[in-house]
Amino acid sequence: MVNSVRTSIFAHYFVNVMKKNILICVFAACALTSCGEYNKLLKSTDYEYKYEAAKAYYAKGQYTRSITLLNELITILKGTDKAEESLYMLGMSYYNEQDYQTAAQTFIQYYNVYPRGTYTELARFHAGKALYLDTPEPRLDQSGTYTAIQQLQMFMEYFPESSRKEEAQNMIFALQDKLVMKEYLSAKLYYNLGNYLGNNYLSCVITAQNALKDYPYTNLREDLSILILRAKYELAVYSVEERKEERYREAVDEYYAFKNEFPESKYAKEADHIFEESQKVLND
Repeated sequence: MVNSVRTSIFAHYFVNVMKKNILICVFAACALTSCGEYNKLLKSTDYEYKYEAAKAYYAKGQYTRSITLLNELITILKGTDKAEESLYMLGMSYYNEQDYQTAAQTFIQYYNVYPRGTYTELARFHAGKALYLDTPEPRLDQSGTYTAIQQLQMFMEYFPESSRKEEAQNMIFALQDKLVMKEYLSAKLYYNLGNYLGNNYLSCVITAQNALKDYPYTNLREDLSILILRAKYELAVYSVEERKEERYREAVDEYYAFKNEFPESKYAKEADHIFEESQKVLND
């Protein structure tokens, strides 16, 4: 009885192992066949076949393969009805591979070549979105952010009724927030530098004021405003004697403007302290 049970268990185990091995062999054979077919495809001069294969690879999400084929086809198919779709698919393949810079360049090429093409709206939208996804963190150079905003604004101008308009607008707002953060960090750095190698408090004021002027609806408005108040107070503290009164009055005026705009500010205690210290000097 024991031997019979052991034999049954062993047989069951053996069958499972064989099934797994067969599956592995099948998958390996399929992979080899697929690779073999793809290599043959690369050498083929049947461009109609390559075009259909590129579409199939694109549909299956095999974007590396579709990119290779489409890069060859867009030149060969130039002037045919398939060239337009090939160029758009190439852009989307780069986009889905997260090569956003190349994707944006391809989409820009598409809408320049086909300004009224089938995919022009999508190409303009994805050109902006690709650049949006490629923008750096606020501390770094923001040239790419300005370019992304420009592309998205162009999309909205060309397609004001597009169903993607709201998404484009939200991306622009997010990019503008990034630019404001860049200015805020710069203003904060000037403030922290103080009088080191020059009057950095004045640079802080100018930078923060320009940010508020350029982006009046920013979520950082309160933070930029308190920086201006702090910097104006420090300007007064370290000012030459003949300018102290004038600058303390400027700090007091800034305090009133700050309190008027942010009556329940998280910086209320700090602002009140600046006001009281300024008033002490002015009342002496």
